Amino acid sequence: MDKSKISRINELARKSKESGLTENEKIEQAKLRREYIDSMKNNLEAQLNQIRIVDEHGNQRKLRKKE
Repeated sequence: MDKSKISRINELARKSKESGLTENEKIEQAKLRREYIDSMKNNLEAQLNQIRIVDEHGNQRKLRKKE
């Protein structure tokens, strides 16, 4: 997510506290927040996919998702 979208999220949050948002702004804010959350989840998942567990024999294996 680029800095301009993050700035817009912060701008809408400030405006919400100060004077309230219009319906269109509320929709935009929800969309941007969802995009931000999805981006953070994808970044975290990518980092976790890079982690390898090394056992006592020196064998490496990837982390597994919980079922």
